[in-house]
Amino acid sequence: MDLNIKGRAALVSGASAGIGAGVARVLAREGVRLAITARRGDLLARLATQIAGTGAERPLVVIGDVTVAADATRIVAQAGAVLGPIDILVNCAGGARPTQHDGSDADWDEAFALNFTAARRLTQAVLPAMQARQWGRIVNISGSMEPRSLNAATAAKAALHLWAKGLSCDVAAQGITVNTIPPGRINSEQVLDKLHPTDESRRAFIARNIPIGYFGDPEDIGQLVAFLASPLARYITGAVIPVDGGMHFFAH
Repeated sequence: MDLNIKGRAALVSGASAGIGAGVARVLAREGVRLAITARRGDLLARLATQIAGTGAERPLVVIGDVTVAADATRIVAQAGAVLGPIDILVNCAGGARPTQHDGSDADWDEAFALNFTAARRLTQAVLPAMQARQWGRIVNISGSMEPRSLNAATAAKAALHLWAKGLSCDVAAQGITVNTIPPGRINSEQVLDKLHPTDESRRAFIARNIPIGYFGDPEDIGQLVAFLASPLARYITGAVIPVDGGMHFFAH
């Protein structure tokens, strides 16, 4: 199926590894012109080389910290200067932040800066050009809404869900869609190194909670992102669409 996104300009945050890198690889295969951003420039450069090695256009690498307001503005400006106005924004930057009931303001502020505010700022930076062209796609990667312990990132992702739903109503008539994907267990740094660091823990979790029988790959998220970014998904907005292999709703 031709998704009709070849030649579109996309910015993917959190692209140095995991889901962000998988999203970038899928979009590149569809002929999207990419800017990829994260703090780890060496990993971004490696990803850009890998993508170019497949015959796709080499992505623009923009090193920056999306939790810093000035960096977020600069990232969008740099991407736009090379690619032109951004058609597709994929907010992948994020990470778990387990905390206690007496967690510090600094810990909570950092969790929201990474998991909510960064997406809001990048979106606000790309929206004017999307509104001027009456076309745009914003896709956010979120997380579980059924916590089993206190995690500041979960609260931030909940804010991301409702912010995205509200924004989707405001910009829908301008040809801009806003959707959110909560991933299940994906083969990424965070899941494999921190959440399920052993084969035994992975097998046990899969047996209890994932009917499809395995963890997903980052590209499994990328496939849905590519569809939501396409004109074919023009009537889907304000949606929260899990990609989780049928993982039990209350699984953690």
